Order: sequence, then C-alpha cells, then structure tokens
Amino acid sequence: MAIAPLLAATTAFIQRAPRMLIGAHWVEAADGQTMPLRNPATGEQLCLVPRATVDDVDRAVLAARQAFDDSPWTRTRPRERQNLLWKLADLMQRDAELLAQLECLNNGKSAAVAQAMDVQLSIDFLRYMAGWATKIEGASVEVSLPLMPDDQFHSFIRREAVGVVGAIVAWNFPLLLACWKLGPALATGCTLVLKPADETPLSALKLAELVQEAGYPDGVFNVVTGTGITAGSALTHNRLVDKLTFTGSTAVGQEIGKIAMDSMTRVTLELGGKSPTIVMADAELASAAAGAASAIFFNQGQVCCAGSRLYVQRKHFDNVVADIAGIANAMKLGNGLDSSVDMGPLISARQQERVYRYIEMGRDSGATIACGGEQFGPGYFVQPTVIADVDQQHALVQEEIFGPVLVAIPFDDEADALRLANDSPYGLGASIWSNDLAAVHRMIPKIKSGSVWVNCHSALDPALPFGGYKMSGLGREMGHAAIEHYTELKSVLIKL
Repeated sequence: MAIAPLLAATTAFIQRAPRMLIGAHWVEAADGQTMPLRNPATGEQLCLVPRATVDDVDRAVLAARQAFDDSPWTRTRPRERQNLLWKLADLMQRDAELLAQLECLNNGKSAAVAQAMDVQLSIDFLRYMAGWATKIEGASVEVSLPLMPDDQFHSFIRREAVGVVGAIVAWNFPLLLACWKLGPALATGCTLVLKPADETPLSALKLAELVQEAGYPDGVFNVVTGTGITAGSALTHNRLVDKLTFTGSTAVGQEIGKIAMDSMTRVTLELGGKSPTIVMADAELASAAAGAASAIFFNQGQVCCAGSRLYVQRKHFDNVVADIAGIANAMKLGNGLDSSVDMGPLISARQQERVYRYIEMGRDSGATIACGGEQFGPGYFVQPTVIADVDQQHALVQEEIFGPVLVAIPFDDEADALRLANDSPYGLGASIWSNDLAAVHRMIPKIKSGSVWVNCHSALDPALPFGGYKMSGLGREMGHAAIEHYTELKSVLIKL
C-alpha cells in the first residue's frame, strides 16, 4: 500500500488546539469539553474538536444576528458579495490538496477523488453562486385595485435576504454540503451558523479560516462543532434563526421540519434516498453495468442519491448482475491516502455495523449474495456487495442502507419498471439506461424523483436544482432555486 504523505499544513491543522469560530474569535466550548474524531481507515483517534454547548450555539446565532442586522455586511453591494465569493473560491483552489486530505482523514474517502470531485465541485459551486449575487431581481407590477379607480399607484416586488441561516450538514460530503449552504447564503446577503456533522467537522473548520482570510466581516460565517443532540438541537430551536437548512437522514429531517413549523422558520430539507437504476433491454449493457456499479459503490455507497436499487429487463438480468459483481470483486479497498484504492472505509464502526446487519438480513431471508457480503478491519470496511433474489417489499429494497450494497431485481416491461421504481417512500434520484429516446421521454415524467439521469447517474451541476420528492425532502439545493430559498419576497404599493 503506497500511502501518500500528508502536507505539513494538514498535520499542523490536525494538531492544533480544539477551537471553533464564533463571531471574530476561535474559541473552546464554554465548558471546555471536547470530543474525539477517528480516522475511518484505521479506527484510531485523529484529533479533538470542541463539544459545543447550548450557550455556544446561542452565542454563534447572536453573532450572526448582529452581523445581519448591524454590520458592514448589511451594506455590501451585489458586486462586493460576488467578489468575496470569487476570492473564497480562489483560496479553496489554492488549498485544494489540504482540503482533500482533511476529507480523506476525517471521512475515509479517497484523497485523490476528494480533490478532483468534492473540492472542485465546491469551488465550481461557489463561483456559480457568485454570479447570482448580481442577478437577484424584483419586479414592477401594474396593479388594478378596482375599489380605488381614481387613484394612481406605483407597485413593485423586492427580493430580500431571508436573514440568519442555521445549517446542519451530513458526514458523507462534508465540504461540498457546507458550500451548498454557504454559497447562496452569502450571495444573497444572509449570515450563517454551520453545524457540521458530529463525525466530520474538519473541512468546515478549515473553510471558516478561508472565509476569514477572504475578508468577510465577523459573524457572517460561524462554525460550531459538537453533537446533533445538543448543538444541532439548539440551533434548530433558536428563535433568532430565520431559516433552517438540513442535509441528512429523513428521520432527523422530519423532526427539524416539525420544530421549524412551530415558529414558521423557513426550512429546506435534503434527505434520504433509495434511487432506482433502470436498465432497459436496448441499453449498452457493458456501459450500464459499469454505470450501475459506480452509482452504488462511489463514496462507499454513502451517497443520498446512490443507485441502490437495480432493475434490469429480465432477459439481461443475469448477465448485468454478473458484470457488476465482476467489477465489485476487482475493486481494491483500503486507505484513501493510497491513490490506487478504489473504495475506502465507511464513516464509523456504527455505520459498518448497520450496513453489515442489512447484509445479514438478506442472508437470513434466503437472498443470493452475488458478491461481497463481508466486513473487515482495522478500520470500518465493508466489501462492495450485490444481492439478488430479494422481494420488492423487503427492507433491503425499501430502506436506505447508506453503504455499498446493491439490491438487484428483474422486470418484464416498461410499465413494470416504472411500478417498481416508484414503489418507494423516497424520490431523490433515478437513472434510465437506454438508447430508445421515445421510451426514455415516456418514462421521465412518470418517475417520481427530483432528478432523472439518462445513461449516467448522480451527475450534478451547479445550475441544476437538486432535491427530492416524497420522503426525500423539501426544497432544492443549487441552481436558481437555491436563491429563492434564501430570500423573501416583499410586495410594495405606493399611492401617488
């Protein structure tokens, strides 16, 4: 195993004293408590970070509130917000290797892939959102007002920043998800308190350093590290927060949504998925098999829109499953600092245990383990696994596993494929593998999913809104839709 050496800056960052950013200051938790982070590839302790208290979160929200209500930030013009986001993106480009190494050490993913994808997509997204800062528009309206026929009016609609944003993100793409929240918040003139996932706060803390270096006023961006049950809950319940945005499990998202409704706090939720990959009879089968393998095994299957349900037209089912199993069996598992590794560990021992429990559930029910099916250490590794002969109503098919486990089921015709694809509480993503454009265009409107990819899967672009139907959430990330979610509309009527 050829483990790449860490940058001196990466080592120094990990070894620094546990601090988080509140207002202008890097601070410990109010009670001095810390919590350990572990390297998923080894299971060993990586470093310590502050375990924020309710008081810490309240101070961070107050700093954001003051920055939004009464600071130089409230007077920045669109061009200035644009330029600050560009500068932040440039700083991230400069420190791309450092950010990628932090993602690898903290999350387990490949450092090379993290630099090419996670970090680069984050940079691209911030640059895209920078452009929106100068394009936020209102409208003038000619009103009728029939009860005042003799009067003249001037009427217009303003689009204004929503205010203080409380953002909570998941551990599977720590940096990218943080930027999905930060980009539209800063482009529109909001302020932000970010609570990264318990397990993966390192890249968010480095991002906070870069926000300061870029020249953002104090309090515009704050990062509090800690547990969801304390810090996340405190942020969710704080009445000075104008908007909550959450990426994570459906169960937690439901709770956040209920709390938000109590105070009518604006809320967007990007939640779980159980995305279907549909391989039609006319598909290029080798490409479809490779695409289906990538759709589930990328990022160790820890992707909300992972193609975790495979549906193949019956006559090709055995061959496609065998091809995917062959790809899985050839994958090299190991430390993400080794550039030759195809798949890294899962995030934690708990997640490893959870994923393996689903595999055992399949064995116990008589399903066929076409490949993989084992776990190992040190670290939190689960082999890429394909399971066939599973009933559509089985938990393996209906529940989000969030690991490298693919369930494969044959179908008979187009109607059958659509029925199976939509038979899920989730609706985040779906892919169709076919060269029959007529069939593809018939199927796309009938698939209940926020994204449909054709002959590819999980292909994301900053200009395309991303989010889900059904239990996969509310609202959208990215695209113009993100700007709408970080602003309020104000109607103005002036009698002349």
